Amino acid sequence: MLNDKGFDAWTKHYDAQVRADDDAGTYPFAGYEAVLAEVYELVRQYRAKTILDIGCGTGHLTTRLHNDGCEVYGIDFSQEMLKKAQEKMPHAHLVQYDFTFGLPPAWKNTKFDSIISTYALHHLDNKQKLALIKDLNRQLNKGGVMVLGDIAFETLHDMEMAREQAGEEWDEEEFYFIAEDVFRWFPHCTIRFIKKSHCAGIFIIPKN
Repeated sequence: MLNDKGFDAWTKHYDAQVRADDDAGTYPFAGYEAVLAEVYELVRQYRAKTILDIGCGTGHLTTRLHNDGCEVYGIDFSQEMLKKAQEKMPHAHLVQYDFTFGLPPAWKNTKFDSIISTYALHHLDNKQKLALIKDLNRQLNKGGVMVLGDIAFETLHDMEMAREQAGEEWDEEEFYFIAEDVFRWFPHCTIRFIKKSHCAGIFIIPKN
């Protein structure tokens, strides 16, 4: 797993690498732009005005929401990525923070219309993902929704096929979403999964 220094060093090349993988349709970023475009459209469909982005990075997605007039909150543990994001979104509330510990204490009582995360939560294992999603759900306003786009697979078999295809490029230190697992985590919640590529998808999780 990359630490904050690793992500700081990656900042200069991050967007270019993502674009190259997406254009080539290769792991890990095949479908990246389609995921971000769909997350954006879903947030707009829900008429969300107050947005929290977990692992906002350089603000590639949330800049569009910021420019639409949404009040944007974002956390990331890379100071260099946040600098780029703040340049794009001068009015956004951005904080350097490690989301493995949840949200910054100052935001514990802040409510959001939508909480989004793209290509960040795969750094958490399943136990950490489950705990964070439950905590974040409590901070949604009534009628709010969580929209999570990431490296994700419908089944374990799909992930194993992608692993075989990726070969040495596969990152063994990351923990990818499997939709059939997420459905089991929340048996009483109506969760949707939208597949965007062989290694990408979006989860729509409404407030409980």
